[in-house]
Amino acid sequence: MAARPQTLPAAAAPVIVGTAVAYYGDVFRPLPALMAFVGAALIQVGTNFANDYYDAVQGADTEDRQGFTRVTQSGLIDASEVRRAMLLTFAIAVLTGTYLVWVGGVPILVIGLLSVFSGIAYTGGPYPLGYNGLGDLFVFVFFGVVAVVGTYYVQAAAAATTYGPLATGLAPMDPETLTVAALASLPIAAISTNILVVNNVRDREEDAQTGKTTLAVAFGYGFARGEFLTMLALAYLTPVVLVLAYEVPAAVLAPLLSLPLAAKTAKTVLTRTDGEALNPTLERVGKLLAVYAILFGLGFVAAGVA
Repeated sequence: MAARPQTLPAAAAPVIVGTAVAYYGDVFRPLPALMAFVGAALIQVGTNFANDYYDAVQGADTEDRQGFTRVTQSGLIDASEVRRAMLLTFAIAVLTGTYLVWVGGVPILVIGLLSVFSGIAYTGGPYPLGYNGLGDLFVFVFFGVVAVVGTYYVQAAAAATTYGPLATGLAPMDPETLTVAALASLPIAAISTNILVVNNVRDREEDAQTGKTTLAVAFGYGFARGEFLTMLALAYLTPVVLVLAYEVPAAVLAPLLSLPLAAKTAKTVLTRTDGEALNPTLERVGKLLAVYAILFGLGFVAAGVA
């Protein structure tokens, strides 16, 4: 319950897309791709443990909470046990990451350590990101851009015969494919951010009372809903840009098939604020992320075959 496995699409989606771009760029390597997913999943679970623990001990979770049950706040698991689980999970993530550092060099070491640090700093530390309006940016950057490009990068590094273990510089790679990877990360970043937006719309009133300043608290429901629509627009315009401006084959337009699901989630976010409606919507946005990533990934694979 504390690990929240329903959030794992946020870990799998960027690895699917980053790996598909690697295939498109002819640098696909299965073991680095698998280890990238393991590392991403561990960071996701560790972040969930951190959120459960810090939100409880800092008073952000109350008995009026509309969201899913938090094990620390509800007393199901002692706070010290949740904290121990958090630290252990992040430690295993670092251990797993040693292979990726061996393959991808110091750049991956920096990215990995920043990801772990940010996972804790999201709700912990002297200046919690999620409590000061920076949660959306954190998710966009680390669960979107960094995760997709990092997944592509470790495979490109593994494929580069002139790039040795623990190298300090960037691995040689095709600049055009790297640009495609960076653009392909934007839809994943956007939909991942929308998971947080739904959460923040649902919890706006409670967060305002407990001093948790999300963007929804700072700027209101209208801003949060506008952010949700902007993220969807970014997600669905990016494949079009890839085709028109970068001459990527039209197969990458496959995610447009998920537009009906996106429209359904948007309708609820635009009209409701209660947990009864937004808890299922939160899960639907997670499903949207998974469906989009799979379609996008299949599109890049098809483009690579062509």
